[in-house]
Amino acid sequence: MEAAAASLSGSNIFHRNYRFSRSINRRRYIASGSRYFSNSDLNTQNHSVFKGPNLSNVQIQKRNLRLQMNCALGVCTFPENVMESHHSHIVEEKLGVLLLNLGGPETLNDVQPFLYNLFADPDIIRLPRLLRFLQRPLAKLISVLRAPKSKEGYAAIGGGSPLRKITDEQADALRMALEAKNIRANVYVGMRYWFPFTEEAIEQIKRDRITKLVVLPLYPQFSISTTGSSIRVLERIFKEDAYLSRLPVSVILSWYQRQGYINSMADLIEKELGKFAKPEEVMIFFSAHGVPVSYVEEAGDPYKDQMEECIYLIMQELKARGIGNDHTLAYQSRVGPVQWLKPYTDEVLVEIGQKGVKSLLAVPISFVSEHIETLEEIDMEYKHLALESGIKNWGRVPALGCNSLFITDLADAVVEALPSAKALSASTENDEEAEYDPLRYLVKMFFGSILAFLLLLTPKVVLAFRNSLL
Repeated sequence: MEAAAASLSGSNIFHRNYRFSRSINRRRYIASGSRYFSNSDLNTQNHSVFKGPNLSNVQIQKRNLRLQMNCALGVCTFPENVMESHHSHIVEEKLGVLLLNLGGPETLNDVQPFLYNLFADPDIIRLPRLLRFLQRPLAKLISVLRAPKSKEGYAAIGGGSPLRKITDEQADALRMALEAKNIRANVYVGMRYWFPFTEEAIEQIKRDRITKLVVLPLYPQFSISTTGSSIRVLERIFKEDAYLSRLPVSVILSWYQRQGYINSMADLIEKELGKFAKPEEVMIFFSAHGVPVSYVEEAGDPYKDQMEECIYLIMQELKARGIGNDHTLAYQSRVGPVQWLKPYTDEVLVEIGQKGVKSLLAVPISFVSEHIETLEEIDMEYKHLALESGIKNWGRVPALGCNSLFITDLADAVVEALPSAKALSASTENDEEAEYDPLRYLVKMFFGSILAFLLLLTPKVVLAFRNSLL
């Protein structure tokens, strides 16, 4: 799995000044609209934009998941600058939409540098401040060690990731869907860890003199390691550029609760169920990309809550269509020695096979494009494991890709986000110096030092590192 790594230290990127900077402040915040609410705020808010089933009496409400739906599309607007945007009086606007995605190696030779970019991200491997000088050396070592196994996976799906091609197709489809609504927009693709990088997309946005920008991460649910990491890159770039700092921007943080997305997923599930001899006996198996538990428990990542609510909404839609199949949720793609969100996909597949489930439909719920986690991990590894565990009939729901209902709903989300676009406010606060527990920090630094020392002196690592330089 390329999109995850061991978390060595927690941080919290949610805080009240609307910024997406790292912070050691351990108060938990939950995204809601264009501000962030701490746990103490949860009982004081009473908004809802979802037009689907009434959730007031269900158990999911008891965990305050309702606040996750209040995002008004999950839109976060960067706060307006003290100065009025110089675009405010331009008669003819040039609209831009920036699609954000992970990226993936397009050839086997790209695998190791792609992994290096991934593990060099401090949102993926988090080191205590005094050990951050090890970020790049560790990224180099880990990428060198993981590259051979990762190359095998990419070789099995054709020699590279199809993510860029699919994302480009989604960008074209979104542009045409906006044109159908009489909205002309340039749609850009920015990848976090491979070409075209987010920085390249932003440079093109500047060259095109875009006057209003909607940022749309292609992750239905928000996570620090996906949307959060990409937004922080944008924040850094925008702060350092006079033109960009005045550009009105609206960020759609999450959109898992949108009715168009829910209906699109329900359509695909219903279609695939129809391919089984006995559709009513099929277990619907939602497999989501995992994140370390520390992201949720220490950093306040809303990913787990949003994922569980997303499953609930999809199943409610299916029940409204008369489909009442059993279902379960598990998390895939864990790596490293830390604890990840449970239950794990591989373990659950074995358990349900032993319990006598014979027909299973896998649903890659956190992915809207086919890539290595669907084409190799689910279609090959997990399918083989399921069949070995006693499951006789296997099916898999395809990723949404350029599904017309899905793309149309994304276009609607862009249109609805436009009025809230505001200029990115420059800030000089140093959130790295937020409050923290000194003892906890010293413990992390101590064990981090030991880990770094062992990694750097392990013969296998030294040999691999030396070979990579030759």
